[in-house]
Amino acid sequence: MRVLGIETSCDETGIAIFDDQRGILSHQLYSQVKLHADYGGVVPELASRDHVRKTIPLIQAALKEAGLGKEDIDGIAYTAGPGLVGALLVGATIGRSLAMAWGKPAVAVHHMEGHLLAPMLEESAPEFPFVALLVSGGHSMLVRVDGIGRYQVLGESIDDAAGEAFDKTAKLMGLDYPGGPLLSRLAEKGTPSRFVFPRPMTDRPGLDMSFSGLKTFAANTIAAEGSDEQTRADIAHAFQAAVVDTLAIKCRRALKETGLKRLVVAGGVSANHYLRAQLAEMMQDLGGEVFYPRTEYCTDNGAMIAYAGMQRLKAGVFETLEVKAVPRWPLDTLDPV
Repeated sequence: MRVLGIETSCDETGIAIFDDQRGILSHQLYSQVKLHADYGGVVPELASRDHVRKTIPLIQAALKEAGLGKEDIDGIAYTAGPGLVGALLVGATIGRSLAMAWGKPAVAVHHMEGHLLAPMLEESAPEFPFVALLVSGGHSMLVRVDGIGRYQVLGESIDDAAGEAFDKTAKLMGLDYPGGPLLSRLAEKGTPSRFVFPRPMTDRPGLDMSFSGLKTFAANTIAAEGSDEQTRADIAHAFQAAVVDTLAIKCRRALKETGLKRLVVAGGVSANHYLRAQLAEMMQDLGGEVFYPRTEYCTDNGAMIAYAGMQRLKAGVFETLEVKAVPRWPLDTLDPV
């Protein structure tokens, strides 16, 4: 089976073709970073318009890269949510329309299920069950995964997602958008012992998380200590360490509560080198394994949507002629396959 995947949930247009025998046949990705940089964040209307301009050309490029025609595609998967409603509608409308025109089945994919299953694209893929840490600019959650669609949300952020906190703190430091990766690079120059930030919600039971207070703590520290280059690096180091330690503590707790030894980490923040190093050390200590998608599949992409869609199409799941876009869509409401 060959599935065309379309991802347009936020500020990246991702198109890919996945073959269940040969793997990824093509992968096209366009980032809107330059478009939104002047505004310091994503402007939804501009994002939607850019998806309109880029989606069809990228689909054409993906087909050309794979050496395929429309007759070689067996199904179309598109991101239906969660995300920016206008951006979602672009991909959903194009995906559903192409499926109707080509006489192919279409399936609406949950964006976070795509991230959760992204490590399955690797040669060393995790087996079910496992605990998944999904960390991105819009979501931070811990999920028990017993199979595709068999998800139990164990905990999530009650305010800012981890990636959102990274970007907002970077903006406070005067870093360009998107600031999360720039803050991480700045943190490498920081002095570990100069500042110590709190580890929020780790001194109480449960697996929920909170990161907005760390942003406020960083703002107060900047105001009190100044913002010369070394001070900013020291603050960045302390902030990153606090976020990563908090995530590691929650992961350790989730693994202990579930009795599982496999951890999957996915989403944009999963590309963070410091996070990977800390979790690798933790899993070695626990005698378990940690799995990630390769860096290019950590951020939003069409490959994860094509793969997730293929799993559901194989199970006989497909959409009616309705164009489905769900900006808010709880992960644990998905049907198992």
